[in-house]
Amino acid sequence: MQIIADLQIHSRYARACSKNINIENLEKWARVKGLSLLGTGDMQHPKWNQEIKQKLTEDEHGILRTKTNYPFLWQTEISLMYTQGGKGRRVHHLIFSPNGEVSDQIIDALSKKGRLDYDGRPIFGFSSIELVDMMNNISKDIEIIPAHCLTPYFGLFGSKSGFDSIKDCFQEKAKYIHAVETGMSANPPMLWRLDEDINLVSFSDAHAFWPWRLGREATVFDCDLKYKDIINAIRTSNGLKETIEVEPWYGKYHFTGHRNCNVSFDPKEAMKLNNICPKCKSPLTVGVLERIEELAKKPEGYEPKKAVSFKSLIPLTELIAAVYGINQLGSKKVWAVYNLLIKNFGSEFNILLNVSLEDLKKVIDEKLAQVILLNRENKLKINPGYDGVYGSVELDNAHKIKEQKSLKEF
Repeated sequence: MQIIADLQIHSRYARACSKNINIENLEKWARVKGLSLLGTGDMQHPKWNQEIKQKLTEDEHGILRTKTNYPFLWQTEISLMYTQGGKGRRVHHLIFSPNGEVSDQIIDALSKKGRLDYDGRPIFGFSSIELVDMMNNISKDIEIIPAHCLTPYFGLFGSKSGFDSIKDCFQEKAKYIHAVETGMSANPPMLWRLDEDINLVSFSDAHAFWPWRLGREATVFDCDLKYKDIINAIRTSNGLKETIEVEPWYGKYHFTGHRNCNVSFDPKEAMKLNNICPKCKSPLTVGVLERIEELAKKPEGYEPKKAVSFKSLIPLTELIAAVYGINQLGSKKVWAVYNLLIKNFGSEFNILLNVSLEDLKKVIDEKLAQVILLNRENKLKINPGYDGVYGSVELDNAHKIKEQKSLKEF
């Protein structure tokens, strides 16, 4: 069976996350998005763990289900801050657990290393190597995946506090790392250039349940809905069908730049400046694109023999807002158009991936229908994100709709 999964989310107890995140909202908007499996997020947080156990029931395959049978998988993300190789490191890792019993053992082990109640994404002072040892001592079925692996500040390969390779990070434990999560500012062709023997997955790192956050990146599996089959696909790529990525230019760290001075640069320009801001002379935040050039072992365009396919998509709400010239993704107009499309075509992924131009034109303005097709064909122009600033869709006037707007819309 085909499973579209977002296995990196957070609860309302994680820092900088919506206080309205609960199981009901996650299920509701996952169904609207077209997702068929979610991670629980933050499984070690005491209050969220209690909510998981109250509202979800685990089946014999390690899958948690709501009363309406929507599936979740035990998952969390932790932050490790430590020194290795004479340098301070900050790396985020996803942890997946086969069942509630093992999850309780993970929680017990982590609780001996630090507090679990202050943040859904807890911080610890031990190394990635120690994490692998800790999890292996509990169960060989636990999976560790480095999250948003190229993000400057918290990615495995990050320019600020990461490593130059998986081997550098995990040393002799590298054999237990089977996949990395691409993150929004990178895509598979960029990571292929690193020539790491590793599978690629993609998830949203959603801090809210709204459809422009939840499922903005996802992984498509072709296997049974069982924990062991999902993890086997991640480990072997057998059943790992494809990833759904945002266009990396949309990510917050694609270009090198300095948000305070509103400047950004591609790798060649940044290198000419020695990665120093030309306005204030502070160091620029080195973006993912430049970091790839630093680490790449293969030329641009290289594709490994066992490469898994991928699709690039910008969330539907972003497209609607761009066409109508609206800045707020949650505006009344954006929601009206979005809900009309969902009412007619069922889910956002169906709209973005499958519905024909002719059928779209029966429901929405032709200009928006054309932009949805351009998105599907990866032909949209994106102004690149940098230094924590999201990228943005840039449309020509032929694809924009000018309407008289009242202040109430905003």
